[in-house]
Amino acid sequence: MRYGIFIPQGWRLDLVGIDPAGQWQTMRDLAQYVDAGDTFESIWVYDHFHTVPVPTEEATHEAWTLMSAFGASTSRVRLGQMCTAISYRNPAYLAKVAATVDIVSGGRVEMGIGGGWYEHEWRAYGYGFPSAGERLGRLDEGVQIFRQAWTTGEATLDGKHYQVDHAIVRPLPLQEGGIPIWIAGGGEQKTLRIAAKYAQYTNFAGATDVFAHKSEVLRKHCAEVGTDFDAIVRSSNFNAVIATTDAEVEQRLAELTARYESIVGADIARGYVQNLLRAPGQAIGTPEQVVEHLRRLRDLGLGYAILNFPEAAYDRSGIELFEREIAPALR
Repeated sequence: MRYGIFIPQGWRLDLVGIDPAGQWQTMRDLAQYVDAGDTFESIWVYDHFHTVPVPTEEATHEAWTLMSAFGASTSRVRLGQMCTAISYRNPAYLAKVAATVDIVSGGRVEMGIGGGWYEHEWRAYGYGFPSAGERLGRLDEGVQIFRQAWTTGEATLDGKHYQVDHAIVRPLPLQEGGIPIWIAGGGEQKTLRIAAKYAQYTNFAGATDVFAHKSEVLRKHCAEVGTDFDAIVRSSNFNAVIATTDAEVEQRLAELTARYESIVGADIARGYVQNLLRAPGQAIGTPEQVVEHLRRLRDLGLGYAILNFPEAAYDRSGIELFEREIAPALR
């Protein structure tokens, strides 16, 4: 199994209490710590503009700006976003941005891409909020533009949602065949079919029953469109709250809740922790418990786990525990 890790960027209120002038240093230092190790293959950020669980005035740093900065300040780790919303940037322009970051980083970019979902920030930024069908239609056409741009140096598409006419994207990405594409989301009729057509990686829920079901849906779509199911790496994201004892896990969760409470109030904070971090399929517990869960998923075909440690900006002990006890147990 391969591993990635999210770098705190503010979206999940994970830079609270750190002065904005020091936030880049916090992000960069953690990225360089990961870069110097050998457990995590990649670092990731979210493509969002407003915080969760509710919009606040706390910082949320922009994903592709961070991609470029990480590309220039690290040397080994691959660089991903989970996931870029296709409608937030014209796809020909985004293909150009990603190609440039690939060159800055020496060929280390991963393109996580999806239809987008956070209605509040869509409307706040003037993007409207089209139907799910339209958002996924844009995703399909946008990925077609990426593939053309990164393999031929230009893109032409007269689509329903996007029209580009010999848009030149040069220099090409350094990666032969273009930047790897991760299609994020578990929608069974459209998203997983798009993944079957175009993706090198997928990303959907990490609860064992859901993961098994979505995998079979993806397998059927691959058979229908004529692609190799086994060639697509399946990944999941995990909120990781890890400690050596159950009591220490509960203490970490209490500290996380308290940090949220300071910004959004007790009711929202407690509900958010309960719904998000207590949901099935997370990496929450002692090393033995987390290993057991990830091992079951590995046996179902999970090839890549991307972990979000909510306290990472303040405390690396959970990350260190994962590196020391969990990853070696799964080798």
